[in-house]
Amino acid sequence: MGAADDRTERPTLPRGKEPAAGTELPAQVASLFTTHPRLFEQFRYVYPVVSRRSRGVSIGVNLNPDKVCNFDCVYCQVDRSTPPAVREVDEAQLLGELEAALDLVLGGQLFAHPRFAATPPELRRLNDIAFSGDGEPTTYRRFAELMTQVVELKRRRALGAVKLVLITNATMLHRPAVIAGLEAMMAAGGEIWAKLEAGTEAYYRRVERTSVPLARVLANITATAQRWPVTIQALFMLLDGQPPSANELDAFCDRLAEIAAGGQLRLVQIYTVARQPAESFVAPLADAQVDEIVERVRTRTGLAVEGYYGASAGQ
Repeated sequence: MGAADDRTERPTLPRGKEPAAGTELPAQVASLFTTHPRLFEQFRYVYPVVSRRSRGVSIGVNLNPDKVCNFDCVYCQVDRSTPPAVREVDEAQLLGELEAALDLVLGGQLFAHPRFAATPPELRRLNDIAFSGDGEPTTYRRFAELMTQVVELKRRRALGAVKLVLITNATMLHRPAVIAGLEAMMAAGGEIWAKLEAGTEAYYRRVERTSVPLARVLANITATAQRWPVTIQALFMLLDGQPPSANELDAFCDRLAEIAAGGQLRLVQIYTVARQPAESFVAPLADAQVDEIVERVRTRTGLAVEGYYGASAGQ
């Protein structure tokens, strides 16, 4: 899946604030976090998301409308059964859609739409503009130029508190053009959310199904974290009914510790499958299994860790 957008899960809650056993989110509210179509009305590149990881509204920017990705993740939740509506990025249209989406959120009209009417009051705030979508955004050939244009749009509209978020699989973070885009983004209040979901090459290959070696991902995250704070995103799941092994999770923690030894890891996000995955042998972890991984990572690394459950309570 690369960095395809999958911000659809329920967060874990602080101890003492967990819902009663068997409690489920109301259907209308739950659907906010499990339905993220790329086309909002007539938009082709921009889509609003109510994201609990962002704690508000995130406006997604899809730089891969052709659904091409350099990963082929077993858990990918992008619908590749239907052909893409467009294959190329029309930057003028994209920027126009972004302006329109900002108007909808900031003016409150978004929440009059049936899809967003059930949004809780505390989430009716614009948190960020996120570069994500249906593939790996840093493979877009004009990534730096487009990022510069979005930074200027954000400045012109005086959106200083709105973050710019890159959700990336980290495979291209070494490229000079990508670094140039990151420099513009980070100078304008940016955050880098990098995927790291394995501690060993074997497990990485099994899950991500890519020709890019794990060593490159680790080197890129490490180099990036030496310049800027990085948030790690890690999706774990059941594969043929089995969760990741204790040895794999310990290796994952070791990789995090190696990155953190010389770099800045601001947060580790542990989550699981929330929508229909690409492969039938993939299933979400139970809430307790997510909790166990969160505690293991926190204990072994000393890093800040947040856990997010799948879409349905009590799974």
